Amino acid sequence: MAAVEDAVIVAGGIGSRMLPASAAIAKEMLPLVDIPAISHLAREAIFAGAKRLHIITSPTKDFSSIIGGSKWALENRPDIDKALLSPFMEVEVFVHVQEIPRGFGDALNCALDSISGPFMVLLGDNILLDNFSSKSNYQPSSASKILVEEFTKTSLPCVGLAAVSDPENYGVVSMEGNLVMEIIEKPTRETAPSNLVLCGRYVFTEDTSKLLSLYNFEEYGELQSIAVQKHWMENKGLVGVELKDFQWYDSGAPLSWLKSQIDYALRREDTSEEIRKWIEDRLQR
Repeated sequence: MAAVEDAVIVAGGIGSRMLPASAAIAKEMLPLVDIPAISHLAREAIFAGAKRLHIITSPTKDFSSIIGGSKWALENRPDIDKALLSPFMEVEVFVHVQEIPRGFGDALNCALDSISGPFMVLLGDNILLDNFSSKSNYQPSSASKILVEEFTKTSLPCVGLAAVSDPENYGVVSMEGNLVMEIIEKPTRETAPSNLVLCGRYVFTEDTSKLLSLYNFEEYGELQSIAVQKHWMENKGLVGVELKDFQWYDSGAPLSWLKSQIDYALRREDTSEEIRKWIEDRLQR
């Protein structure tokens, strides 16, 4: 079985819900307190075994400053974990431009000519964390690592799942054992087959490129990737992996990102005490 050594970070799109901030900086570069979102994603992928990172971006976004790392910061802030100051160290980085935003499947197509074998996929505005260490002793998320381990056992494509209270806002799955049987996009709460939803983490197999040509954008539009996953469900199988005990942070909209900032600060070991005291004092006014 081929090792999973490539990871795709999907960071295209225009980020219209985060305007005007996203006109100045890509939403994937926005800091979660003081760590850029894309830094969390890069370190997660590397922790899972990635040797090559592929960033799918749009013509208006520039990630060159963070890809290159900060020599000045490395020299002047030895108290910060160097993995955060140069989050793309240890790997080859490829940047692929999606000229026109045509959905998830089309974004993947931009990188697949450079990938041979299975690969991880991380959606750029979705951060999944199970570690809340300080920036001086950073511990990456294990979300993608868990999926890679499941793929190693089964050789089947895998999707990460999270349990939510509002499934009507997501792609919801129905399961039989560990296999996904159906994906329903934004059902009503009453008709949702479960509370497990797709959460922006995948391990896809080498046949993805061929299947994206079969289920092309012209016929399937932005549901192209769902058609590919349905193909796997109906043939070799699609494994669903519930990622338990993770916090899911979304940089795609202002309110969700604000909540993410507060929750993360309350959990991180070097900020939790001070921010908790401040919140308690503020709520008493």
